[in-house]
Amino acid sequence: MDKLEERLLTRKVLVSDGATGTNLHKMGLKPGTIPEELVFDDPEKLQNLATAFVNSGSDVILTCTFGGTLIRMKDSKYFDKVKEVNLRAARIARSAAASNDALLVAGSIGPTGQIMKPYGPLLPQEAFQAYAEQALALAEGGVDFFVIETMFSLEEAISAFDAVRSVSNLPIVVSFSYDRGVRTMMGVKPAVVAKTFAEKGAAAIGANCGTTLDNMEKIIKEYSTTIPGYPIWAKPNAGLPKMDENGTAVYDITPEQMAQSALNNVSSGARIVGGCCGSTPDHIAAIARAVKS
Repeated sequence: MDKLEERLLTRKVLVSDGATGTNLHKMGLKPGTIPEELVFDDPEKLQNLATAFVNSGSDVILTCTFGGTLIRMKDSKYFDKVKEVNLRAARIARSAAASNDALLVAGSIGPTGQIMKPYGPLLPQEAFQAYAEQALALAEGGVDFFVIETMFSLEEAISAFDAVRSVSNLPIVVSFSYDRGVRTMMGVKPAVVAKTFAEKGAAAIGANCGTTLDNMEKIIKEYSTTIPGYPIWAKPNAGLPKMDENGTAVYDITPEQMAQSALNNVSSGARIVGGCCGSTPDHIAAIARAVKS
């Protein structure tokens, strides 16, 4: 039995962590700098953020590798160190989780940022190779499972899933981003995602980022209706960002509102809940208090 399956059997609900990028910007990450570069330039900052989520009640923390494929890092000063970036990120998260043997580390794998053929330039084999390289390094770094997250294209998500499975037998969670209400930018519906990846053997199927809390709740209900009893992952944004007078994105959903939405998603079948963009350790602490009480 793998660690994720074991935790899901012994606990009704697991709490994941919150946002990476928006919190790192608050901690001084300069605009235009990708978070993955911090594994070399400021690993302590990553360690501190992960530890803050652990202290807030997270059962799962993600690695800082959302953009850690060779395709996404092609313009980074560390483009030739993709393996080392992912290895270091996994070890940083693993170190933050060392205080509690029950904590799980998930290897974050995001989209390449390109559109796959025939709609864009990305070749399926290029995506496959990039995802396999990343997953292999994350597994070597000690992750407990993978999260293929913020996906919008069914074809790219399938390529990522197959690539990860080609190099590791660790569990895979698949999470899509629905930024057109209850559809992705490529028009993919939750029911299609649920059926596709349940058949492929995903450990859990979910949604992250997206638009409003209300829309996230609709998505989770559609997942649950389509695949009753299947583990569902839910990590909504803390609302939609608004720009302040300094050009900084501000998210106005309170920790209490996030906690209530998490409870609603749990009632609809979610087994792993957390937050995405704009969600702070305070948001996660409120979610943990609500779902674990």
